[in-house]
Amino acid sequence: MAPLKLYGMVLSPNVVRVATVLNEKGLDFEIVDVDLRTGAHKQPDFLALNPFGQIPALEDGDEVVYESRAINRYIATKYKSSGADLVPTTPSAKMEVWLEVESHHFHPNASPLVFQLLVKPILGSTPDPEVVDKHATQLAKVLDVYEAHLAKNKYLAGDEFTLADANHMAYLLFLSKTPKASLINERPHVKAWWEDIAARPAFKKTIAAIPLPPPPSA
Repeated sequence: MAPLKLYGMVLSPNVVRVATVLNEKGLDFEIVDVDLRTGAHKQPDFLALNPFGQIPALEDGDEVVYESRAINRYIATKYKSSGADLVPTTPSAKMEVWLEVESHHFHPNASPLVFQLLVKPILGSTPDPEVVDKHATQLAKVLDVYEAHLAKNKYLAGDEFTLADANHMAYLLFLSKTPKASLINERPHVKAWWEDIAARPAFKKTIAAIPLPPPPSA
């Protein structure tokens, strides 16, 4: 089988979200660089893959999928028998709930923090302290709910690692590289969960391919 093609930038958390699942499934893939800085995502060749002009997009033979969460569900379903089984055969209410929690509660607050505290400095800009404070406060409340849930569950869907956990990993990784890593580390069950999933061999492979910036100075 020809390698799958993942279009995007290696430092994009949404691209990392997909690479995480591809590596969990043990699938061969190549990342085709789409440089947002040059507007490559708005050029006709990329718009033919994703008419919304956003990364990532996945090319799997004749199939083209975009939207990172949709890509991950597609991979986990189509390649169910490969690598880690990320979608239980028996429908999992917890998994479905926490997939939605990630999308509607975790991501809307983690994403602005990563942009302000990690991306802006890379681009030579200064973080906006009001935006940082707002989303740090909101994410703290969200992670308090995670803390209570993970006090009773090893993983988000229960005893097994699933797509619900995998979809969080990219932004947890980037958040852990910012001064707001304390949001993770100050919650013992969230911290233990993160350390557990971050130690997975497939994720170590994912991380090895990312040119992460140096940690922030104290």
